[in-house]
Amino acid sequence: MKARRKARRLALQIMYEMDCSGHSIEGTFVCVRGYIDQEQDSKDFALQLVKGAWGHRAWLDQVIHRHAQEWPLTQMPYIDRNILRIAIWEFGVYGHTPLKVAINEAVELAKRYGSDSSYRFVNGVLGALAAKENDVRQMLLSNIDVGAIET
Repeated sequence: MKARRKARRLALQIMYEMDCSGHSIEGTFVCVRGYIDQEQDSKDFALQLVKGAWGHRAWLDQVIHRHAQEWPLTQMPYIDRNILRIAIWEFGVYGHTPLKVAINEAVELAKRYGSDSSYRFVNGVLGALAAKENDVRQMLLSNIDVGAIET
């Protein structure tokens, strides 16, 4: 498995733990430190994904809510929510991952870790955002209210 794919998988596992348990980033890193050390080739990117997506989750959640209004965030499965956070952060803030790669990787994570319909949901939300990639990036980078993005 390629290092970046392993990093995304590791980031998802860490964020799932934090989201489910309410543990802090630091506390979760302590719990998974041994595993992270074994994944040295993926470690740096995984930690960057977690810190970035978790640190921007309030903004990311607004984007998700705006484009998945039929699914309140509190009712959305933890896996789906965190896959979306990672993907949107990757193309919207990080900016070094092409949009199509972020979407494809998110769909693969959803197929592997989500429910039978997770990959369709993730693909649908990210597909709706694809046409607004520049708007999403500008909003996230400048902290403009998500209402500025037309649905």
